[in-house]
Amino acid sequence: MGYKNLIMIVVSLTLMYLAIKKGYEPLLLLPISFGMLLVNLPITFIMEGAMTQIPLPDGTIFEFAGTKIEAAATFAADGPETVAYILSQAKEIPGGLLYYLYYGNKLGIFPPLIFMGVGVLTDFGPLLANPKSFLLGAAAQFGIFLAFFGALMLGEFFPELFAFGPKEGAAIAIIGGADGPTAIYTAIKLAPHLLGPIAVAAYSYMSLVPIIQPPIMRLLTTKEERKIKMKQLRPVSHTEKILFPIVVTILVILILPTTAPLIGMLMFGNLIKVSGVTEKLAEVASNALMYVITIFLGITVGATTSAEAFLNFETLGILLLGLVAFSFGTASGVLLAKLMNKLSKTQINPLIGAAGVSAVPMAARVVQKVGQEEDKSNFLLMHAMGPNVAGVIGSAVAAGVFLSLFLTA
Repeated sequence: MGYKNLIMIVVSLTLMYLAIKKGYEPLLLLPISFGMLLVNLPITFIMEGAMTQIPLPDGTIFEFAGTKIEAAATFAADGPETVAYILSQAKEIPGGLLYYLYYGNKLGIFPPLIFMGVGVLTDFGPLLANPKSFLLGAAAQFGIFLAFFGALMLGEFFPELFAFGPKEGAAIAIIGGADGPTAIYTAIKLAPHLLGPIAVAAYSYMSLVPIIQPPIMRLLTTKEERKIKMKQLRPVSHTEKILFPIVVTILVILILPTTAPLIGMLMFGNLIKVSGVTEKLAEVASNALMYVITIFLGITVGATTSAEAFLNFETLGILLLGLVAFSFGTASGVLLAKLMNKLSKTQINPLIGAAGVSAVPMAARVVQKVGQEEDKSNFLLMHAMGPNVAGVIGSAVAAGVFLSLFLTA
């Protein structure tokens, strides 16, 4: 075990401390940090793939990184006798536990299933009651595209340090949406070699929402603006709540088919809750199933953060770009809300624009907290939930745009 592994073990223990002692996104930060610990301990081989040992006529052993079938296919050109010999004589050594569990991420299964659970837990009522919230959710995605171009610039001007092309830039940029499953899904599809740093950055910034956002919110708003009390939201009918996930699914997927796994599962989860006829399905999706998938996703993502993959300049670049994306996403949401307040007939508290990043419901709670610092009788939580859930849709759409542009490039 080298010094880099020791550094990664210290990092993993630090993340565990933040998850356990500080309560920062513990449901995912704790599994991620433990996976990080496991993969950096010496001789665990928990993320090693299958190995095939083929005895040669001279008595030596040839080792092939893969299964018997893969070895036989690789040497098929040498003739049927070689294939038959490999299949009969080779000894297959299975891979580690997390190597096989990681296929749930590698095949893009775990993040959409998490999104289904998120859909069950999401109330789109505040968004339907105030459709202007869609604009704030969209504005908060500005940081994503800023980070994308920032990554391209780093790759262009410092190629020896940052091997960032369009695919890597797109995967990194999604961190700015403060949506862990979307960031992981995009990284798996476009830049799987950067999955570990991207996941750690995404969930670290999600957990730091109460620290990062308030200074930006106060800087961009006046005391009078923070005191603005908003008009009570109108009641949303049951029919509206049922039609919303269906309509969004149809419209978004027809325009951006690459969003189908995320938007489809998000809206399906929401539909089984609001329909009122599938309570058991909604309960399983938002509890048992979601927690099981969260464990598998977190620990396997953490296991991709080996010292070799994590301790480099690219990781520093990812952390920096993620912070820039998240900060500018918060700022753009607040600034658009300020503009809307100037143009609208009814007053809009600019603070709710900060909830446009899709850290649900933490960003909305931060809006409530900052607003009540100026006036304890001001209740902004439900108003902030509109941009907050709009941000979930917005980050998925942003990911879909990148996937449609670069997935087959």
